[in-house]
Amino acid sequence: MTAQIVKADLPAEIFDVQTNVPLIHQVVVAQLAAARQGTHSTKSRGEVRGGGRKPHRQKGTGRARAGSTRAPHWTGGGVVHGPTPRDYSQRTPKKMKAAALRGALSDRARHGRIHVVASLVQGDAPSTKEAVSLLSGLTERANLLVVLDRSDVVSMKSVRNLDHVHVIAVDQLNTYDVLCADDVVFTQAALDTFVAGPVAKTQAADVKVEVVEAAAEKPAKAAKAPKADKAEKPAKAEKPAKVVEAEAEAEAEVTEAPAEDAAEGFGPDSHAKLEDGSAPEGFDVKGNKDSMKYHVPGSRWYDATEAEVWFRSADAAKAAGFVPAGGEAAQQISEEEK
Repeated sequence: MTAQIVKADLPAEIFDVQTNVPLIHQVVVAQLAAARQGTHSTKSRGEVRGGGRKPHRQKGTGRARAGSTRAPHWTGGGVVHGPTPRDYSQRTPKKMKAAALRGALSDRARHGRIHVVASLVQGDAPSTKEAVSLLSGLTERANLLVVLDRSDVVSMKSVRNLDHVHVIAVDQLNTYDVLCADDVVFTQAALDTFVAGPVAKTQAADVKVEVVEAAAEKPAKAAKAPKADKAEKPAKAEKPAKVVEAEAEAEAEVTEAPAEDAAEGFGPDSHAKLEDGSAPEGFDVKGNKDSMKYHVPGSRWYDATEAEVWFRSADAAKAAGFVPAGGEAAQQISEEEK
């Protein structure tokens, strides 16, 4: 089959620009680096399992001193300066990628290695034989890059299993694939899409702006009607006067302040120290604030203790946080002596 070569005008701003070799090198290196997975990993001596015990004593064995069986020079030991997981990707500006691609395509075009065909196969059925016949009529060089429109599924299926042909969609065209190929074959539809790429993007942006402006001109939605005020609940019936008085008296009893002579912070059954040091009437248990211990009458240190706070009973002292001096046993003995 004779190749259906199409005479196409290649825009000079894409296919006839100066080739910047350092720029192309930078872009290709970044592309190959981004393709690296970066999951390589080794274990250091601190990550290898085992090796916590000293294999043998320091001296007297005749062997070299060793502190771990996982040292790098031991079999099964850790790896020194081994690879670790990392991200190899490099940031490359879009303008640099586009300039490198234009330079690579211009180099191929200046050497007559850019070809444009109407289509790879005729009809709606894939045909690898027909595609091979067409491509062999274009060039005898080994490596071919075929650029197709993404909607051209028939041509894609016709050449995707050929070893010497690398097929790619036009929106995936890149510098590395162009440099790896001896010749680049465009279909007419793919070339038109590639050349009109920047123009199509500009038109799409204009359409988007128009849609946004049109949406802004739409009348605002009608404001929602205010919700009707909820019906006020009927007021509760007032309580009888006697019930109110009884509740007030109960609250007064609960909130009633302790007696004036009660020791501050030790409850109503306590009494502050008198100026003359005597025991208040009805309060015969002595308490010591520093040691938080209390002494009952008849206990061992009762007479020698100067009361800082008085309690009505031992239970009142315990309720205030005091403990018996000498323990519970001493208190029981004093009670038995009584």
